[in-house]
Order: sequence, then structure tokens, then C-alpha cells
Amino acid sequence: MAGYLVSDERKVTTRRFIEMKQKGEKISMLTSYDFTTAGIVDRAGIDGILIGDSASNVMVGNATTLPMTVDQMIYHARSVVNAVKRALVVCDMPFGSYQTGIHDGVYNAIRIMKESGCDAVKIEGGVEILDTVKAILDAGIPVMAHLGLTPQSINKFGGYAVRAKEDKEAQKLMSDAIALADAGCFGVTLEKVPAALAEKVTASINVPTIGIGAGNHCDGQVLVVADMLGMTQGFSPRFLRRYANLNEVMTDAIGQYVADVKSGDFPNDKESY
Repeated sequence: MAGYLVSDERKVTTRRFIEMKQKGEKISMLTSYDFTTAGIVDRAGIDGILIGDSASNVMVGNATTLPMTVDQMIYHARSVVNAVKRALVVCDMPFGSYQTGIHDGVYNAIRIMKESGCDAVKIEGGVEILDTVKAILDAGIPVMAHLGLTPQSINKFGGYAVRAKEDKEAQKLMSDAIALADAGCFGVTLEKVPAALAEKVTASINVPTIGIGAGNHCDGQVLVVADMLGMTQGFSPRFLRRYANLNEVMTDAIGQYVADVKSGDFPNDKESY
């Protein structure tokens, strides 16, 4: 058995993502940034793993995703790819790797694919970057789009509030999603947008939508693994469901280890050579 609820051990591809939408099968995704975690996530039966530029927050402690570099993303992506046997592995293109033009976008997408071995890239933005997306696709690289709250534009937005609540922005998001799907993107991430709008977008395009804070009518869902496992503290958006409290488990375990070392209980005779 490939995973907790998965008996199909075939490698998940971008084509299978589209087939899952066609069949009405929901798509599960989580982030991962390292070999050990990615291996656990993959063996549990996840369909897709995202090496998010959220590594900037989770792994480095930065306030935003903006500081992440292509080299850093490749490092994390290679670590994940080395562990994964089944899931589709998608790597974020970080801020500054494609906004400067088509040439830079294609060059950096190729670097990420060649040097990490991942299956696809994810890129934030709508029709403003459509020419770059098309050029990356023309280079033979699968692209997942990302609309709604796009964290790389946080300074423009001025915060992490829900996006596309007003008609004008909602209409643009819809037209962006259609244009990106028509261009050949194999999926569209919808972050922090009204559920009703996400439902309309999902019904309007022939590739899967992956929601994060976008309601239950998306074709799939993605969360940051450290958030859903309860490793992080002080971050509790409405869309986050915590499936464990690893912060408490790990703190208790490490505290017990400290106590055992201090008391001389560890290592005991059986743990010595």
C-alpha cells in the first residue's frame, strides 16, 4: 500500500492532476522543504508536494517570502525530490526570478528543473506575466499558476487580507485564471479568496484549482505542513486546521531528553558499547 488511503503507487504527474479533476477526485497537497519530512508526507499518500517559498518563513524565520533566492529554492527542492517516490513535486519560483522579464523567467525555471529534479514550477500572477508563463511552457516546463493572495506582492497589497472580494478584482481573477488555463498551465492555486468565487473559477476552467483559504469547492487543497502539524505557534488563520500538536510533543520529548542527560539516566548500559 502506497499510503494511508492510497493504493495506487504510480507516480503522480501533471496529467493525472487533470484526470483527477475530470473524475471528481479531490487532490491533496502539502508543503515540504527537507528530505525527512517529504519522505513522511509522500509515504502517507499525498498527491502533490509544494516546495513553497514559505520556506522563508518556516525554515528561515523571515517575515515575508521575498528574501528567498533561486539557489535556496533549488536546495530545498533537491532535498524533497530525493525523498519522494509518488507525489507530484512542484517548486515555487521565488520573488525576482521571473518579474524581470521573459528571459530571466525561462532561465530560472530551467535552472530549478535541471538542478532540483522537480516535476513543475509554480508562479504567482495573472495576465501581467502571461508571456513569461507561455515561454516557460514552450520550454517544456509544466507550470502551476497562483492567483488571489500572492505573498510575493505583499508590499503592494499592504497585508494578508482576503483578496477579490470586490467585483472588479473578482472579474480580473476569473479572466486571469481562464487565460492561464488556456495558455497551458496544469493547475491554478487560489489563495485566500471568497469560496463562492473559487467555486465559479473551478467550474470555468478545465484544469484543477488548488485552494488555500478558498473554500471546499476547489479541486484540491494545500496547507503548510508545519502549520497543519501544529509545529508553528501564533499563526491561526480561519482556513488552517491543525491535525496534530507537534510543538507540544516535541517540546515534551526534548525536555525529557534534557532531564535524562542531566540526571545521568541517558545513556544507560543498554545504550552504551
